[in-house]
Amino acid sequence: MPIRQPIISMLAHVDHGKTTILDKIRETVVVSKEAGAITQHISASEVPADVVKKICGHIIDKYKINIKIPGLLFIDLPGHEAFTSLRERGGSLADMAVLVIDITQGVQQQTVESINILKEYKTPFIVVANKIDLIQGWIKNDTYSFLDSLKQQPPHVNELLDEQLYRIIADLGREGFDSERFDRVIDTSKQISIVPLSAKTGEGLAEMLLLLTGMCQKYLEDNLRFEVKGPAKGSVLEVKEDKELGVTIDAIIYDGTLRKGQEIILGGVVCEGKGGNDGIIITKVRALMKPVLPGLAKHGEKYTYVDKVSAADGVKIFAPNLEGVIAGSPLIAIETESKGKGASKRRSEKEIKMEREEAINRIKEQISKVIFNSSKNGVVIKTDALGSTEALIRMLNNEKIPIRSAGVGKITKKEILEAATVRNDNRYLGVVLSFNTKITDDAKKESNNLNIPIIKSDVVYDLVNKYKKWVDEQKKKDKELMIVKIQWPAKVRVIPGTCFRSSSPCIYGIEVLEGKVKKGYKLMDEEGNFIGEIKAMQINKESIDEADKGIQVAISMDRVKFNKDITDNKILYSIITPSTVDKLLETFGDDLTDDEKKLINETLNIIRKARLRNLSRQ
Repeated sequence: MPIRQPIISMLAHVDHGKTTILDKIRETVVVSKEAGAITQHISASEVPADVVKKICGHIIDKYKINIKIPGLLFIDLPGHEAFTSLRERGGSLADMAVLVIDITQGVQQQTVESINILKEYKTPFIVVANKIDLIQGWIKNDTYSFLDSLKQQPPHVNELLDEQLYRIIADLGREGFDSERFDRVIDTSKQISIVPLSAKTGEGLAEMLLLLTGMCQKYLEDNLRFEVKGPAKGSVLEVKEDKELGVTIDAIIYDGTLRKGQEIILGGVVCEGKGGNDGIIITKVRALMKPVLPGLAKHGEKYTYVDKVSAADGVKIFAPNLEGVIAGSPLIAIETESKGKGASKRRSEKEIKMEREEAINRIKEQISKVIFNSSKNGVVIKTDALGSTEALIRMLNNEKIPIRSAGVGKITKKEILEAATVRNDNRYLGVVLSFNTKITDDAKKESNNLNIPIIKSDVVYDLVNKYKKWVDEQKKKDKELMIVKIQWPAKVRVIPGTCFRSSSPCIYGIEVLEGKVKKGYKLMDEEGNFIGEIKAMQINKESIDEADKGIQVAISMDRVKFNKDITDNKILYSIITPSTVDKLLETFGDDLTDDEKKLINETLNIIRKARLRNLSRQ
């Protein structure tokens, strides 16, 4: 069986340069006018072995690597989309990954998110420490080799480079990875290789491409074997509207061969009466296209039309009824002809029907793992692609945030009504989370009418953080409203030497040790004896309505006498009832601090003991 080119996913924090690295490779080919040498498939870039050899130059001989693979296929998508787990053969869409880190910034929040994805899918990867040209004193050299350029750098630049690299090594160590600069790595199966690189100058591209090639050939050769003659299996990267062609899909074919005119089956949704039949779209390929790089087009053409593509390859597909296709969906081609020693032979309708049904069931089963509805309370999520949905589900699960339903496509009135149902039981879960997707006018109107929040973002971790922040804000507001309605737990101490009036009314100073006190609160002592009600509160002769922990304040009480009812250093508590405690626990639950929970229990124990004493006296 032949070897296909490995699929390499590029992951990075925003602006760390993953797309710029691929742009530099494409620029190199365009400048050399080698038409067709590298093809940009919107979200996938093909780098044939000849281009790898040209960029790597003499270092191929130095490392004695015999290039067997036909090239490298890079995917430039958000990490969660490139790592959708819907591939039939398991794992992620990527065979290997490149984690790009800005050497001047180190590991950032999105970098950690990418690292977690790599851990989850157990995907082998290398690290590219980009932007070495920004190291103070770096001298640009006309070479694609980092090591060749390093020889020309002053000693202090080498020192600065190592300082920045070891910061990244330390950051990766905290994430559980042993890493080192690639030329210092002892065992590539146990250590992560870091390649210093400049996407701006191209220095380091040679080592990056050669390291990827070598590792893929050493560790992944068996995984790269594929059946050329079999029907294509792939994954939809993007669904796009083309001004000339209409709706098209960009896909990666990772097994078999896809031909023009072939029937394909994809996951989808019903879209304006077209396409999806119970989550499935069946259509025929009208055209297979590969976009032409700007600068290489001879007559301004945008695409090169081909009759077939084999794994692993990226391709733009034009076919009827693609409007409802879900980005991230599996793609399975149906073979209508069997090929023997002689001419092609038409397969029986029964065979084709069985194969079609098997493909439909396979796609439904895989999509149902991500898109679901349940009866339990939880947030409602809608995203632009299956990979996005899967990533959001994973992050919400990690945060122990329950999910009622997950789907792909526009937010409709249906999602708003679902969230409204949830809100009746738990208002903190009665929301819709929208990742990079549109909202219908009906949904916006219903959201306003029912006051259902739609929380939006185009960054997964940011969307989760926005939701958590919204919950915190709502609970803070609820806490403030609750404090107005009920007597909040409080523990205070009478400050020695602060009796300003002994009676009628008694005015003295207190310090709030725990909780919160307000005008109108009723206080008791440590034995549970009622002391009195706070009639007024002042700080520096200015009236206030409440005081938090740590505040010292003067209070006044009627029918209280100092040195009789209260004394210096006496500890007093606000009087709370079991029903008040129930409301607190129901509304705030685990959001109550440990100190608040301790104070509640302490106060309730005093009240219980006082009641037992009263019963024993009767």
